Amino acid sequence: MPAQPSRNRPGDGLRADARHNRARILQAARTAYAAHGIDVPVTAIARHAGVGVATLYRRFPTRDALVSEAFAEQFRACAAVLDEALADPDPWHGFRSLVERVCAMQARDRGFTAAFLARFPGLLDHEGERERAEAKLAQLVRRAQRAGSLRADFDPSDVVLVLLANNGLSKGGEHSALAASRRLTAYLLESFRAVPPAPGTSRALPPPAPLELRQLHDGP
Repeated sequence: MPAQPSRNRPGDGLRADARHNRARILQAARTAYAAHGIDVPVTAIARHAGVGVATLYRRFPTRDALVSEAFAEQFRACAAVLDEALADPDPWHGFRSLVERVCAMQARDRGFTAAFLARFPGLLDHEGERERAEAKLAQLVRRAQRAGSLRADFDPSDVVLVLLANNGLSKGGEHSALAASRRLTAYLLESFRAVPPAPGTSRALPPPAPLELRQLHDGP
């Protein structure tokens, strides 16, 4: 669900230097979360932003507030992707595009999964956004099932399974993670189809990702 316009967006009414500090903090947080996940210490984010910890807490009183604002753009993008999928006249294409695009976003940003799956209480519950998103996802699934393109036993919660599986690919660099995500997503989508595509119409798998067995033992 697209974020509702706000008359008082965060940062409105701040002095120029305060707005500058806030922007630097958010940029540092986004960069750190994308590279290392959302467990990056607040002190490290403040240091990379070139501000003191007290300044960071004046702008973002809680860690939840910082994470929520840092991922606000991704949440709005996800809401837009979901709306576009529902508006697609082809139910299967709409469902497939949602899975592919959200998984690609996830592969680019290591902190995205924890934020998207609402690890922080209330992160996605503002004005019922989570409930609306879940309702729209269920609508998208039902629409594809009624069209006979998505298998009847697929459940909306299976999208969470996809995200959890895709999340394990984020340990490598962005190029490797994206390549692996595209191939995994292609395999999974083929298993979700109610019927195989007609001969000559199936989509070729994306190229293999540059992965090795040793990466199973590599740390984050």
